[in-house]
Amino acid sequence: MKHFKHIFSAIAIFLATSAIGQTTVMDIISGSPDHSSLRAALFQEGLNTVLSDASAEFTVFAPTNASFDALADALGTDLNGILALPNLSDVLTYHVIGAAVPAADVTNGAIVDAVSTTNTLKLTKTSTGSVYANQAMVVGADLTADNGVVHSVDAVLLPYETVVDVAIDNGFNALATAVIAAELMPALTEPLAEYTVFAPTDQAFQNLADIVGIPLEDLFTPEAIAPEELAQVLIYHVLGSEVLAADVTNGAIINSLSQINDLKLTVKNSGEAFVNQAQITATDIMSANGVVHVLDGVLLPNETVVDVAIDNGFSTLATAVITAELMPALTDPFVFYTVFAPTNDAFDALAEALDTDLAGILALPNLADVLLYHVVAGEVESTDLVNGPVPTLNGSDISVDLTSGVMINDATVTTADVFSDNGVVHIIDGVLLPPSAGINEATDAIVNVYPNPAVNTVKFDGNESYNYTIVNALGQVVSEGTTSNQRVAVSNLKNGMYTLQLNNENGSLTSKFFKN
Repeated sequence: MKHFKHIFSAIAIFLATSAIGQTTVMDIISGSPDHSSLRAALFQEGLNTVLSDASAEFTVFAPTNASFDALADALGTDLNGILALPNLSDVLTYHVIGAAVPAADVTNGAIVDAVSTTNTLKLTKTSTGSVYANQAMVVGADLTADNGVVHSVDAVLLPYETVVDVAIDNGFNALATAVIAAELMPALTEPLAEYTVFAPTDQAFQNLADIVGIPLEDLFTPEAIAPEELAQVLIYHVLGSEVLAADVTNGAIINSLSQINDLKLTVKNSGEAFVNQAQITATDIMSANGVVHVLDGVLLPNETVVDVAIDNGFSTLATAVITAELMPALTDPFVFYTVFAPTNDAFDALAEALDTDLAGILALPNLADVLLYHVVAGEVESTDLVNGPVPTLNGSDISVDLTSGVMINDATVTTADVFSDNGVVHIIDGVLLPPSAGINEATDAIVNVYPNPAVNTVKFDGNESYNYTIVNALGQVVSEGTTSNQRVAVSNLKNGMYTLQLNNENGSLTSKFFKN
């Protein structure tokens, strides 16, 4: 028996001796004056024993004392409050990987399992060599122990589901790839931030790749787009606050994290909602650091013809575009337009001529038609204009007259060639009024009426009798009856512009006239 006691004593002495000289990740943390808060937390939760296991392998992302202080300040508490967190053990094990990973082995975009099973860690290695775990930057790398490695980090990691997790967990593969390529993972995994993310689907990115003519897998490469430009595109989809779908209002112009341009929101009467040209197809996917809304298109921070109007004081035109729910069409960065833009004074003059005000103009039943009558498909510079008719998005033609300056119908171009990324704007001093609703230019012949402007009656050539309808610029029928001796009484009409339509069994005739 004494012999066996000697053997056991020898084994114990051997084991104790073999442990001498071994350094564990816990030893590194305990010996660092910058990690005393972490040490206290680990000892309190009994995790010091786990990290002292010389037979295991660990990577520990070790927050500094300053990191714990910053978290305490953000939560309105102190270190004791942090140590009292009910999920402190889960938070601490979220900083630990069950394998040794030197900084040189970290790959950009790696998503790795932590000892905590609550969430995965998202690793970033930037083009400058900086390494991040989620939002925390490694400020002291490769503190090597016999059972692993310690990386000192400048923030405490929290195993919260973030907007990045929403993208990853819901199949937004292209968006996640773009965020990794743009090195935005650290920003968007900040657990105590508040974001709203308008998230394009994979199909939206595929559509963008098709437009620019490259494979989707090449869309986020430096050869296709510089990383800093990609980052600007992506943060153009992000707001620095939480905005739920119920809080989206029609015509709201809001700041994104990109400083290049604002986002324009549209809520149609039908309930459909848009951000710029992209429709919101799903809303209010919540995470711990914000909300995600799904888009069917990719937003680009390009200056559009809408921005030209907003940035140059065309407030009435901008308000009209919002009211007519045309913002999505005109903010499309991939479609080019020519816009003949009436000034605020031009709208005021129209309101006065119609004996109404701006509210009356915005209440026009044909407001969208009026506005689209000012828009031509494609980019038409002033040097490209020629005399004659030009089709508009309204479907009717405007008339270009270059005899003296540039006239569009009865309006003068006062400033030409204000360029944007999706077209050109020409400023005009009058509002163009299209043929009224119910009048078909394609089939109705034009009849000459006189005097024009008229006071008491308008006359027209011919010897036939017609049923007539007079429609004002609001699209309202204001007079109708049967003609008498090729005359129509207009003395009871208010001053303004009108459309006369004549109908009989032989066809229809139309003409515009002014009443003074």
